[in-house]
Amino acid sequence: MKTTYYGHACFELEYGGKSMLFDPFIRPNPLAASIDVSSLSPDFLFLSHGHEDHVADAVEIALQSQAQCVSIYEIHAWLTSQGVSNSHPMNVGGMWSFGDVNVNMVPALHSSSLPNGQYAGLATGFVLSHPAEPAVYYAGDTALFGDMALIGQRQAIDIALLPIGGNFTMDVRDAIEAAKLLQTTRVIGMHFDTFGYIRIDQHAAVAQFAQAGINLELFAIGETR
Repeated sequence: MKTTYYGHACFELEYGGKSMLFDPFIRPNPLAASIDVSSLSPDFLFLSHGHEDHVADAVEIALQSQAQCVSIYEIHAWLTSQGVSNSHPMNVGGMWSFGDVNVNMVPALHSSSLPNGQYAGLATGFVLSHPAEPAVYYAGDTALFGDMALIGQRQAIDIALLPIGGNFTMDVRDAIEAAKLLQTTRVIGMHFDTFGYIRIDQHAAVAQFAQAGINLELFAIGETR
């Protein structure tokens, strides 16, 4: 699996031979000014919830790439109203196989509305699995909640993409607890440093995770690993 970070909570995963883009918030993010949105052509576009800092570039990317969009039903309906024809609706607890990639839509504890104020259904996360790839949990925006333990019990999580910035989501302390519930020792941090409310001390965060026996990876914007 190859991972590229486009800032905030936007990642592109090369997974099972396909490109999976999550929560594109690029053009409105000054920190991501180096990213050329017009060059992005994912095979799949996953949207965890409706807030602008997760869907700002979604329609443009969906239309230019014809990516298969995956989201909760209400966001699917909004995408369809914007002219996006290749959209697959899901809901919490649902599972669907896109070729060899299995996707489970799981809960997130967060609010959700679209940029125009329209109701966007529940906030969600995604668990991706593939016979030849690590199992990945993309948490979206969420608080810490006890049922993360069930997610980890249902599917061994190799890599968890977790918000760590606090204020709107989990902070570092709660993300460490989330990793323990998920029974994973590899975390990729997201939703930090974009705004003043969510700035963190990156070195301290890595050290706190390490003290708990968990590897925290923090990407620079535009970095691929």
